[in-house]
Amino acid sequence: MATSLTERDVLNALKGVKDPDLGRDLVDLGMIKDVRISEGSVALVVNLTTPACPLKAKIEHDVRTALEARLPAGLTIQISMTADVRGKGVSESGDIPGVKNVIAVGSGKGGVGKSTMAALIAHGLKSYGSKVGLMDADVYGPSVPHLVGATGRPMAIGDRIQPIETAGLKLMSMGFLLEPDRAVVMRGPMLHGIMNQFLRQVEWGALDYLVIDLPPGTGDVPLTLAQALPLTGAVVVCTPQEVALLDASRAIAMFRQLKVPVLGMIENMSFFDVLAYLRERGGPEARKLAASRASFDEPGDERVYLFGRGGARRKAEQLGVPFLGEVPLNIGVREDGDLGKIDHVFDASSPSRPYMLAIVEQLAAQISIQNIKTPKMPKLEVIA
Repeated sequence: MATSLTERDVLNALKGVKDPDLGRDLVDLGMIKDVRISEGSVALVVNLTTPACPLKAKIEHDVRTALEARLPAGLTIQISMTADVRGKGVSESGDIPGVKNVIAVGSGKGGVGKSTMAALIAHGLKSYGSKVGLMDADVYGPSVPHLVGATGRPMAIGDRIQPIETAGLKLMSMGFLLEPDRAVVMRGPMLHGIMNQFLRQVEWGALDYLVIDLPPGTGDVPLTLAQALPLTGAVVVCTPQEVALLDASRAIAMFRQLKVPVLGMIENMSFFDVLAYLRERGGPEARKLAASRASFDEPGDERVYLFGRGGARRKAEQLGVPFLGEVPLNIGVREDGDLGKIDHVFDASSPSRPYMLAIVEQLAAQISIQNIKTPKMPKLEVIA
């Protein structure tokens, strides 16, 4: 009888059911919550480590299968899937109060779409229900305000700077503090001071993720951030061609030297999808051609690899870092960014949406893995 069951019976039935990404038992991880037993039914909550979990459906299936196999037959099983983004679990010197995870988005060189990817990662994490901030650390070329369509000048309450908020994101950028077209001319110590102000004096509040858009290259800003706070990890954006991959390798080497975990690589502008372009932009004959798959001689001919093929995936494997995914070259992404509507990439009709959602899910999984398997490194005191 169901009424003779106890919560311990239910938890024992779930022993051995693991989170596929974390490789650890759901019960041991404390992910099974609120077990309720009544006549003829068992209900429980599976509390994931991120709402962007890429294997949510598999975890729910595995839990149901284990309960059906190990509990008395005939029970009604109700499983609710929730999520609570986790940080590293222990407080460290340099942490930003209320901010669970800090993710730096960098690249070895400019022109690879790093700022666009940073803004899309922030919007993607938010689209799953997380509380997200986006900090533009590219002081010399602050482009985040334009990409997300944010304007205004941050206000101060007491000694705390209030971030600009738009589309559910909390934002801070040098672009909010400058007159249009004004150049930024400053040396390293001034950069250090601005970065610390953005980190320590901005009222970020409670955030699941703070995404930081780094300037390209391996200069002062990444060093300042690594010294100032324990980063959850870094993401490196690159394009497929060899010259970009060489610079991406240097960026990864820099993060490793700074003891910042590399969460993965993203390959931007991976290919140009001819079919998607014809469907979106072509005239009647072009759309008719796109509708007929037989118009192409071989499967895959609809993709044109303008900058090479698979370079970032191979480089990630060589360097032993996760490959988070690829994003095709798409005119709509450029237009949305130019219009300050980069969040439109996540509209249901956007051809780039599935690619970005997959990247966001893989990144969220890597953050959870990093927090549970390997706590964040403490801030650096000395760099040799």
